[in-house]
Amino acid sequence: MPRTLPDSRPQRTLAASHFVNAVGSGLFLTAGVLYFTQAVRLPAASVGLGLGIAGLLSLAVGIAVGHLADRHGARGVSVATLALQALATAAFVLVDGFWPFVLAVSTATGAKAAGLAARAPLIRHHGGDRPQEFRAYLRAVTNVGISLGALLAGWAVQVGTLGAYQVLVAGNACAFAASAAVLLLLPPTAPAPVTRGPRRLALRDRPYLALTALDGVMAIQFKVLTVAIPLWLVGSTSAPHWLVSGTMLTNTVLVVGLQVRASRGIDSPRAAGGAYRRAGAAFLVSCALVSLSAGTPVAVAVVLLLTAVVVHTVGELWHAAGGFEVSYALAPPHATGQYLGVFGLGAGLAEALGPGLLIALCIGGGRLGWFAVGALFAVTGLLTPLAVRRAEADRRSPSGESAPSPYDRPRQPGTGRQRVP
Repeated sequence: MPRTLPDSRPQRTLAASHFVNAVGSGLFLTAGVLYFTQAVRLPAASVGLGLGIAGLLSLAVGIAVGHLADRHGARGVSVATLALQALATAAFVLVDGFWPFVLAVSTATGAKAAGLAARAPLIRHHGGDRPQEFRAYLRAVTNVGISLGALLAGWAVQVGTLGAYQVLVAGNACAFAASAAVLLLLPPTAPAPVTRGPRRLALRDRPYLALTALDGVMAIQFKVLTVAIPLWLVGSTSAPHWLVSGTMLTNTVLVVGLQVRASRGIDSPRAAGGAYRRAGAAFLVSCALVSLSAGTPVAVAVVLLLTAVVVHTVGELWHAAGGFEVSYALAPPHATGQYLGVFGLGAGLAEALGPGLLIALCIGGGRLGWFAVGALFAVTGLLTPLAVRRAEADRRSPSGESAPSPYDRPRQPGTGRQRVP
């Protein structure tokens, strides 16, 4: 990475907490479904249904917890969400049927969504002049942690016994608890001052909601590499099956090495809108290359798929950087948690509905389905700059001056200075 360690101690603490958290996430992402199907012996369809229920239930959690983080201090709320995630994950070893599974996984998923919203004010508070760039750095750190977790999970998958999987679950829970403990080293952040106006300001911000919806559509791209390409590679191409791991490794290395650099030039909402547009075009090209890999010789299929993954990852870098910029730059500082909780709704819907949509179009629809998905991303990329301009215009008065409410920072009584949360 361009910078091995952040500049300040709070940033290093946040990075360490994210890294430990990501190791736990990598353990579950790699072997969580296998634990419930192979060790607990739940039917795969039941596991898929339970995960979908958990994803939908967690959508509204981020908004409420983000508001709590703004009003009662982000550090304490973040630690509480991580502690709850650790307890819910540890409860996986007690799951012996469908409804206990739904209860445990819904609690863990809801705590994860809540934690993402609660940490947003911490990133803004400790991220320096450009918290968006620090968020990009944290994404690179997260990918390193997830990769390490995936390697550790490989041992449990290879052994395949109930005991091995239970060790994996215990390690997952310990990682979340350790992440909470590291976060306690941060200095406490003061709650944002109470402001006049509606409590659920973000839900009334229609331009921001439009950007949330567009980002949610674009966020389906994250499932292309983990759902659509593996199924397509195995079922429709002559490429060797080990290339599934190769595609993920290629993506991870590029994200770790380039995410910070990709974010540096995206320093305004307008620039972020352009990044979305470029990302949509990249995803269209990538989807076209994947569709062409069917029915080709092994060498050609390998080259097409790896090239598609590289192009897709470039689009992913632009999409992530654009999302960091618009979500933070267009959120008022005194309501960062609430706004970032709302912005997470789009990604939450993509998480819940994206796999089914991609399977129906890309796997069920074949080559035409891949072009349809690519076109969906491209159109979304074209619409996002328009939504960004609308959001910026909504934050200004007709004279061009910034409107005093509801987006300005609250002012201290009796002074002309702004009170910085």
